[in-house]
Amino acid sequence: MDAQDAVTVEQASANFAAEVAYWREVRGMPKKVLAELMGFHPSYVSHMESGRHKPTADFARRADETLNAGKAIWRRWNEYETARVRQTTAAAAVPASRPAEQPYATGSAIVVEHDAARLDYDGSLYRLTMRRLLRNTGTAPITRYLIRISVDCYPGDPERSNAHYRAHPLTWDELALTATCRGEVMRWEAKHDRDAFKEVWLLFDNEQGRFPLYPGDAVWIEYAYTVSDTKWGRWFQRAVRLPTEHLEVTLAFPAALDPVVWGTETSMTAEASPLPSAPGRREEDGMRVFTWSTGHPALHARYRLEWRFRARPEQNVNQGEFR
Repeated sequence: MDAQDAVTVEQASANFAAEVAYWREVRGMPKKVLAELMGFHPSYVSHMESGRHKPTADFARRADETLNAGKAIWRRWNEYETARVRQTTAAAAVPASRPAEQPYATGSAIVVEHDAARLDYDGSLYRLTMRRLLRNTGTAPITRYLIRISVDCYPGDPERSNAHYRAHPLTWDELALTATCRGEVMRWEAKHDRDAFKEVWLLFDNEQGRFPLYPGDAVWIEYAYTVSDTKWGRWFQRAVRLPTEHLEVTLAFPAALDPVVWGTETSMTAEASPLPSAPGRREEDGMRVFTWSTGHPALHARYRLEWRFRARPEQNVNQGEFR
C-alpha cells in the first residue's frame, strides 16, 4: 500500500464526515432536510458530520443515494471500514506490552506548503490552473498525487443537475488536462470517471522516466484543465484535504461583465459563515481580478467563492465546483 493511501481510523472517519458535508453542500441541502429524506432523526446528520457518530454502511448507502454522490460517500465508508479492520487486526497481533505505533497526525505523508488556484474566464470557457508545492514528510517515495474535478449546475436541485449532466457529461477531450512537475510532463490515470465527477492520479513519471517525490523533498506541481460555462458555473470551492500551510485563490473575469465576488467558510464543526476577509480586487488589461488567501487553513475546512455578472442578469446561476 502506498504511504499516502494508508489512513488511520480517526482520519478515515473524518474523511467520511467531510465527504458527506461536501455533497450535502453541493446539493444545497440543510442537515435536517437530508436527515429526513434519509429516514433519520433530524439531528443525526449533524452528529455524523461532527464526528460524534461513527460511519455505518446503512448511513453511507442512504446518503450516497439521496445526494446522488456517484458512490463517493460509499467509497469513503469502505476506506473507513478497511482502516477499522486493519486497526483491529493489528491490535490483536501486537503484545499488550508493546507501545502502540504513532500514526501520522493527518494520516498522510504529504504537506502542501503552498496551494495556489487561478480561475480565468473568457466569456464562455473557464480555465483552472493549480500550482501546489508538495513536501513528502513520510518515509517512502511518493509516486502519484490524487486530484478531483467535480461540477454541479444546480446545487439546490440534484434531479435537474443529474439530468443536465446525463445529457451533457464532462469529457476528457474537453477538459484537456495537463500536468507538469519541475518542467517534466506528468502522466495521469483516471481513477473515477462519471458524468460530473472525475478523480485522477497525477503520476510522477512519463515516457522519459520516473521522478518520485522522495522523503524530505519538496516540489512544485502544476495542472490545468478547461470547462465550459454550461457545465461550470458561478462558484468555486476549495476543500482542504491535506495539511496546508498557505492557500490562495485568484479569479479573473472580463471587466465588461461587471463581476462581483463574495465567499463563505465552513468547517467540520461550524455552518457556513462569511470569509473573515473579503477578496481583494484590481483591474488588469480589461480583466477584473479578485484574490483571496489564508494561512494554515484547518483540515477539512471548505472555502467557497461565488460570483455573479451584473451585465448578464439572465444568466446568473450557480453551476460548478472544483476541489
